[in-house]
Amino acid sequence: MASYGFDHSLLCPLSPFSCSGKFKFPAKTPLSTVEFCAKASKSSSVATTAIEDSNQPCFDVSYGRRELILIATLPFLLPVHESMQKFGVKAAELGTTEYLLMKEEVRKVLSKGKAAGVLRLVFHDAGTFEMDDNSGGMNGSIVYELDRPENTGLKKSLKILEKAKSGVDMVQPVSWADMIAVAGAEAVSVCGGPKIPVQLGRLDSMAPDPEGKLPEESLDASALKQCFQRKGLATQELVALSGAHTLGGKGFGNPTVFDNSYFKILLEKPWKSSDGMSSMIGLPSDRALVEDDECLRWITKYANNQNMFFEDFKNAYIKLVNSGARWKNL
Repeated sequence: MASYGFDHSLLCPLSPFSCSGKFKFPAKTPLSTVEFCAKASKSSSVATTAIEDSNQPCFDVSYGRRELILIATLPFLLPVHESMQKFGVKAAELGTTEYLLMKEEVRKVLSKGKAAGVLRLVFHDAGTFEMDDNSGGMNGSIVYELDRPENTGLKKSLKILEKAKSGVDMVQPVSWADMIAVAGAEAVSVCGGPKIPVQLGRLDSMAPDPEGKLPEESLDASALKQCFQRKGLATQELVALSGAHTLGGKGFGNPTVFDNSYFKILLEKPWKSSDGMSSMIGLPSDRALVEDDECLRWITKYANNQNMFFEDFKNAYIKLVNSGARWKNL
């Protein structure tokens, strides 16, 4: 994706009842006895059920004062509980409507030829995350970082998304972090890749992230793995996310089709050919992966099983776009 290798989740209603029984509140006992047509049992201080005779069923129940208070206040609490349920449903409906609108607006401006650049925006925004100091991540700060050398060419991709975002903002304002995360998922999908659900609610940063946080394209496999570990990503996730390089004309198959060609071509190592063009395939960081035994195991699996690659890429993408995100309070 450009000069940097990182392109590479009760009140249960009680049935009301009535009884003509009498209530006693003994002052010297820790429990309050509620009698329903019965005498309190002397053999136990816990709730019991007794029958005085075969013709008149009687119920003797002993409750603590807290239980009695709960029963007394329950009718007032239930409407609040129901209101909170309704609020949750409405919030979910609002989120779904907003999400569908974002996807719709992205599809209006996104073509297969523009997909690689939009996906690269995701990697370069989220790729600044560092676990040690919990800095960077998916926070929309990329809008302040477009003049950095590693982000060359991303102004055009952001310009594309500005149209989509303005359409959404007219209905419901959204953050750049959410917009970019959703757009990246749509870029994968429109090119034939997996459908990736994206949670909404990220807050935008008001300042750029620190520089020098993206993996450099010159790193070897060991350094790449260490870099990704600092971002909370395992070797499997490093390899899966690197599969995004199948898009964008880096020599890994059709530049507008998201599939597992990246891994198949890595196994062929075409850059070792005497053909001058073959030596231009991929980034140095791509070639480094296939020389590492641990990475090679995952490359081989994904080359042989596209469905596995799609599933693992989806999960790694979700983890990536949640990295370092600050969320709105519900």
